[in-house]
Amino acid sequence: MSEPERMRLDKWLWAARFFKTRSLAVAAITGGKVHLNGMRTKPGKEVCAGSRLRIHKDSLEWSVTVMQIPRQRRPASEAVTCYQEDESSISKREEMIAQARLLRASAPHPAPGKPSKRDRRMIHRFTGK
Repeated sequence: MSEPERMRLDKWLWAARFFKTRSLAVAAITGGKVHLNGMRTKPGKEVCAGSRLRIHKDSLEWSVTVMQIPRQRRPASEAVTCYQEDESSISKREEMIAQARLLRASAPHPAPGKPSKRDRRMIHRFTGK
């Protein structure tokens, strides 16, 4: 009987493309942003198929079940097959993205800094100087 495949949590998060580097994954785990089976954990904790993860990144949250352990980091299209996300997690995340998009669209855009030469000419024309 073969032993189930296992991988360090930080390495799995990196291979499944939740984080760009393993050091970012370690920082998130030690900061309490990643929970394994409902509990805070350490980067070296091993995950296997069937493990449940809750991942917080910025304002987004994923609730996923580990489906497989990748042998190496693959493209994002293949990395999606390593986990299965809960339906409630998908809908909540899409709602947060939509709200953020609306907030950005409704907020006024601040001036990028000092006016350009063209902007100064338009200001002078407008003020009559």
